[in-house]
Amino acid sequence: MKDKDFLMIPGPTPVPESVLLAMAKHPMGHRSSEFSKVVRRVEEGLKWVFQTKYDVQIYTSSGTGAMESAISNLVNAGDKVLSLIIGNFGARWAKIAAMRGADVQKLEVPYGKAINPDELKKILDADTKKEIKVVTLTHNETSTGVTNPVKELAKIIREHGAISVVDGITSIGAIDCKMDEWGIDVLISGSQKGFMIPPGLAFLVANDRAWELHKQCKYPSFYFNWDDYKKNLDKDTTPWTPAVNLFIALDKALEMMREEGLENIFARHKNNAMLLRKGIKDMGLKLFVEDESIASYAITSVLPPEGINVPDIRKTLKEDYNIVVANGQNDLKDKIFRMGTLGFVTERDVLTALASLKATIDKLKK
Repeated sequence: MKDKDFLMIPGPTPVPESVLLAMAKHPMGHRSSEFSKVVRRVEEGLKWVFQTKYDVQIYTSSGTGAMESAISNLVNAGDKVLSLIIGNFGARWAKIAAMRGADVQKLEVPYGKAINPDELKKILDADTKKEIKVVTLTHNETSTGVTNPVKELAKIIREHGAISVVDGITSIGAIDCKMDEWGIDVLISGSQKGFMIPPGLAFLVANDRAWELHKQCKYPSFYFNWDDYKKNLDKDTTPWTPAVNLFIALDKALEMMREEGLENIFARHKNNAMLLRKGIKDMGLKLFVEDESIASYAITSVLPPEGINVPDIRKTLKEDYNIVVANGQNDLKDKIFRMGTLGFVTERDVLTALASLKATIDKLKK
């Protein structure tokens, strides 16, 4: 049936009707006092979600734009960067840093595993000359369904003296991440995940330690230049033409998030993910990430049953039940399918998805 599709992928995620209606209004002037008030409200709301006192830069870009911003404003050619890789998006940090001319070292673990803090400490302890300036990592790796122990990792990075740069694209607004309390130096996210609005905005927060390193950056980005964003944010505006209607959508979404409350948001995501995981196991299917202590509350990766392939599962869910789930990425393509419980998702949606998945498997077994 047309217009009935429900997204259960890592992003974009479902958008509330009230947010869609707010976004559908005629755009206002991006240099108007009216829009400046929106910018101010949105920035304050983002501080609340990021759990930080620092300014939140808002880019008209995908989340990868915020990744590029972080690296291009901190790293000079030849700088040593350590990338912690547990999946596709952790590897993206390393690729971006390498393209800036950084000397990239990698700590990689098999897909489905998280970074062991002890392994990170060994590498940083061996860096006795303190040459590693930046450590990149992913909080919630949606390519696998693993959540890293960011609190412990950030503490080790800070004790070494390096700057932690964390991808929180699918954790912020879904999984607890206390930027200031945990000592995270740079934290990024994107609009089409826990924030419940369409793709097109990205967010970055940098603390004082990160800004000090930024001062040493010889060739920062033009479009993503931190200094330009700070100067304009102090005036409640943006350096370049923003996606005005996405700001309006975000303003409404943040209002909804405040009404629900952060703790309730985190609890909802956890409860939905655990309900989904239990239902999948009750069906006799296997989870790609079996360790509950590192399993994501935003995305769950599932192994197909014997004799049934991932493309057929996805096709049947889409065509017969109007539910969209994601394939695996890179080496995991057609080996797993991923079901999102991220953003505007309720228990009813999870139960519907589980019933639809069971019916799909039953059909494909015939």
